[in-house]
Amino acid sequence: MRIRLDVDLCQGHGTCVNEAPEVFRLDGDGPVTVQIPEPTAEMRAAVKAAVKYCPTGALTLED
Repeated sequence: MRIRLDVDLCQGHGTCVNEAPEVFRLDGDGPVTVQIPEPTAEMRAAVKAAVKYCPTGALTLED
């Protein structure tokens, strides 16, 4: 599984950081950054929640 972030859609709400803080990071007013683009199996549930609850749909997953 690989995380894709559309920086044009990301508004920096930080919902993904709340769901998976080990994977996503938010610094200042810019878009989030993906710290672990290919999360481990243990992180998958949190990452899927981050994608699901992203208010702008800026996150997607690829297998």
